[in-house]
Formats: sequence, structure tokens, C-alpha cells
Amino acid sequence: MKHLRTVDDVMTHAVITVNRGAPFKDIVETMRQWRISALPVVSDEGRVVGVVSEADLLLKAQGVDESRAVCAGQLMTVPAVTVPRSASIAGAARLMARGHLKRLPVVEDDGRLVGVVSRGDLLKIYLRPDEDIAQELRELIMAQLIPAGSATVYVHVSDGIVHLNGAIPDPSLSDVLVRVARTVPGVVNVVARFESEVPA
Repeated sequence: MKHLRTVDDVMTHAVITVNRGAPFKDIVETMRQWRISALPVVSDEGRVVGVVSEADLLLKAQGVDESRAVCAGQLMTVPAVTVPRSASIAGAARLMARGHLKRLPVVEDDGRLVGVVSRGDLLKIYLRPDEDIAQELRELIMAQLIPAGSATVYVHVSDGIVHLNGAIPDPSLSDVLVRVARTVPGVVNVVARFESEVPA
């Protein structure tokens, strides 16, 4: 499994959309057919101009829609909350959490829609095999953090939980290693138990 780091790595490329003129009933039917709770509204050039969600449509059902909105362009929420395909998975997760969003349209720099990312897509990183996570972390530690021969660090991963042990010359290095391990996609938790001196 390749390293999953950005939205582009996990997003769904096939996206169901509507244009500004899509009628109310067509929007409802599209959501029902595809079992989705929100639809990006796109311009003729494929740029995201808004999002119409079940919440937008339910205003009609509640009888509180005073705007007499009947099509996507009138119903949609603007501006749309989108995410670039190069965004980190963690960044997209924070954006979803802040906005209480289930899905985000993924766009190019010019605003053209290229995909959609859901909460479920972001969770794909936790399906990485343990050995993939361990190998990436070993390479990261040896390449960037531990000068040759200065420490002995063992990495074991079980169910996404990283176990670090061995011997390090400076106890503060343990905190650095834990922080680095937490940045590796797919890591659920980190447990570190180091001796503070390198054996002779």
C-alpha cells in the first residue's frame, strides 16, 4: 500500500454533481439514488460554485423557506467549503471537524472539481498494514533523527499502535521520536520505553 498523505491519495474521483439550474425534485432524487447527503453545484466550466445539502432542502419541508427557492442555484450554500487535492489528510480532517461536514469537494487551483473526500475516505489511512507503518518509521528515524551508532531504536507496530524501545543517549530524544511517530499516517498511538544510555 502506498503512503497515504494527501487528499489526492484517498479521494473519490467519480463525483455526482448538479448545475445551478437543477430543479428541486431532481436534486432530491439524485441524493436518494446515490445515497449521498450533499451535492456540489458546478458551473459550465466545472468549477464548484456552491453545495446543496439535505439541510438546505429540509427548509422547504419545514415550511420556513421564504425565498421560494426551486433550483440548485437558489438553494445552495455559498461559498462552498472545498479542499485542494494537495491538502494533507490531517488538514482535511480538521476542516471537516470545524465545519461539521461529512464530505468536501476536492478542487484544482483554478477551482475545477476533481473529486470528493468523505470522512470514510480519510479513515483509509488506518487500514495500512502494520509492517508498512513500521518500515516507514524505521526509514524516517534512521535517515533523519539518529546519527549512525549513537542509539539503538527498535520499532514494532501492532494494530496501528507503535512500540518504540531500545537505548538512547539523551532522554529528551524519546519525546522527539514519539512526536515523529505520531506524524506517520495510520498510527493510532505510540508507546515508548527507552533506556537512557547506549550499551557499550
